[in-house]
Amino acid sequence: MAPTRLYLIRHGQSAGNAEGRFGGHGPTPLSDLGRRQAEATARHLAEEGISAIYSSDLHRAVETASELAKLTGVEVNKTKAFRERHVGVLEGLTFDESRENHPRDYYALVNREVHHVITKGESYSQLLDRTKKKLWDIIRRHEGERVAIFSHTGAICFITLHLMGAINRRTQRTPWIVTSNCGINRFEIRPRRNIRVLAINDTRHLLDITGNDSFAAR
Repeated sequence: MAPTRLYLIRHGQSAGNAEGRFGGHGPTPLSDLGRRQAEATARHLAEEGISAIYSSDLHRAVETASELAKLTGVEVNKTKAFRERHVGVLEGLTFDESRENHPRDYYALVNREVHHVITKGESYSQLLDRTKKKLWDIIRRHEGERVAIFSHTGAICFITLHLMGAINRRTQRTPWIVTSNCGINRFEIRPRRNIRVLAINDTRHLLDITGNDSFAAR
């Protein structure tokens, strides 16, 4: 059987991203730039033969995934499992506001303290627990297929660390794997969880929109 091809795609720029705010589980929509990114990403992925599309059920991710669904006719399966980390008291705040009003939670987040539970939110380890269970359910269900998952920067970072074998229960801190808005992480999943990393933060399809600066669309 052919290997499973997995695409992890971050949503397009949201209104909250443009304002430098923590999105968390908030309902922030895509910005005008984000919609153009989503359209360009859909055109790019429509040529990949994707047979299954999954998405976080948050508006900015569904809005991005829907562009690919329009071109392929493949239904978007929405799930809470791929939501962004619940950032609790930081949700909707700018980075400066978060640092000033909730310094312990802010610094634990930006320093990637894996087990710190944000006040009224969740930890990175809790985020990973809910995402990886759904991830492997999907991989088993779509063995040998090409699957697109639309999610968020934190969720994609920790799924990627998991697939690379770079995190376990004893891990206290992790590196941050950047995924720009509509950046794509590509993996090939072979039998016995033999995983090949094909690309991290691929933004070539966005060159006409954001140029060579992969951070321009944060």
